Parts: sequence; C-alpha cells; structure tokens
Amino acid sequence: MNNQPIGIFDSGVGGLTVLREVQKQLPRESVIYYGDLARLPYGTKTPDEIIAINDDIVEYLVSRGVKMIIVACNTSSAVALEHSKGKFAIPIIGVIGPGANTALAVTQNKKIGVIATEATVKAHAYKNILNSLNPSVEVYEQSCPQFVPLIEKGDLNSAELRQAVREYLEPLLQTDVDTLIYGCTHYPLIDGLIRQYAGNKLKYVNPAVGTVNLAGEILERENLLADTEPQLEFVASEYKGGKYVRIDGRELLLRSAPAYQE
Repeated sequence: MNNQPIGIFDSGVGGLTVLREVQKQLPRESVIYYGDLARLPYGTKTPDEIIAINDDIVEYLVSRGVKMIIVACNTSSAVALEHSKGKFAIPIIGVIGPGANTALAVTQNKKIGVIATEATVKAHAYKNILNSLNPSVEVYEQSCPQFVPLIEKGDLNSAELRQAVREYLEPLLQTDVDTLIYGCTHYPLIDGLIRQYAGNKLKYVNPAVGTVNLAGEILERENLLADTEPQLEFVASEYKGGKYVRIDGRELLLRSAPAYQE
C-alpha cells in the first residue's frame, strides 16, 4: 500500500490548495485529484445531497486503490465526513479539525472569524469544534455564497469579487476578531484580495496546512509513506446527456484552474 496514491477531492478547483500542500509537505506521495466540476458548488446543497455526492466520489477513489482520502472541502467535511469514516475502511480526513486547532494556537484575544459556505455555516462546523476545544473562544461565522462561483470563473481580480470581499468581511472586522479561518479550500486562492481589504493585523488560517501535516502523521504511523517518484492524476466530472460522467486527464482540470499557477 505504501506507493498507492492519496485521493483528494473537492467540488472544483479549491482543493488544489490542499494538493499544493501535499506537494510541499509530502513530495513523494502520488495523488489522484477529483474535481467535481459537474456538481459545484456544494455549499447550497442539502445534507442528503452532499452525503450522496461524497459516497459517489469516495467509492470511486477507493475503487482506484487509494491508501488515504483527504476531503479537501469544508462543506463535505462538515456534513459528510463522519458518515464516510464510518462506511469506508481506509483513513479519511477532513479540513475542519486541523483548521480549528491551528486557529486556537494562534489567536490571542480568543475571537475567531470564519468565512465559509452556507452549508458549513449552517452546520456550525467550526464553531462547534472550537467551542468544544475551548469554551471561552468567541466564534463569528460568515457565509460567503458568491465566493466559489466567482473564483471558479477564474478572474480573481474582478469588481464582483472585490465587492463580495467587502460585503462579507466588513461584519467580521467589526467584531474585533484577530484570527480568520478560510473555511473553504477555494478561499486561499483570493488570499491577496482578502488581506488587501482586511489588513495584516489578522492571523489568516489556511486549514490545508494543518490537514496535510495530519495526513503525514497518519501515513508515518501506519507505515504508509511512499518511497518512489510521485505520479499526479486529475479526474473531473461533467454533466452530459442527463448523467454525470468522469473524464480523466491532466489538461482538463488545469485549464479550469488558472488561479492555481504560482
């Protein structure tokens, strides 16, 4: 199993921020990245819909022989992670727990802001875990429904996106938070815009960093760290003829993700 790939999935290009961390922290690991372009965004879907989507993608990745799955989506992590962990035998980790732990480690005034999708905010995923770890922490959640569709368009400097940043960040800045969690893997792609508006006094938490660190710890503990040259494969979904189809290929997803380029 050591040299089997890690499976990573998200609703679109946002999970590429997690892939980037895997390449930094675990450079010998092969990856199958699944971008569910056909069904994005997840944040406006019902819990039942999200769980059904999760089952479909996890079953596919398991059939491909992955040794671990990283749910590189906060919405799926909030709604469907425990379901998946109970249903499948391989290690499956999400991004919310690691992100919460990082935020608790860096906050000084114990006021933490979370920007996330509607589904993640409705589930109070970050608030619940943060308060379970430290009941004295004040958590302020802000849903950002326009971010994912606008980011997926690829223009990360559009007037629409700048306006959305102002609209969503202003209420959080008024609460005196000193730490901001990017509660969606798409949001680090607009880190520059967010910092430009909110300033450098905040501590910005990208949960991908802690998530991949946790993945490395699990792989090492289970003696599953790879020792060969890594392979990278992209799988995307599209909607055709009344059904979802999977299309394998490196170029398809990269063409949909210009923002990933350094």
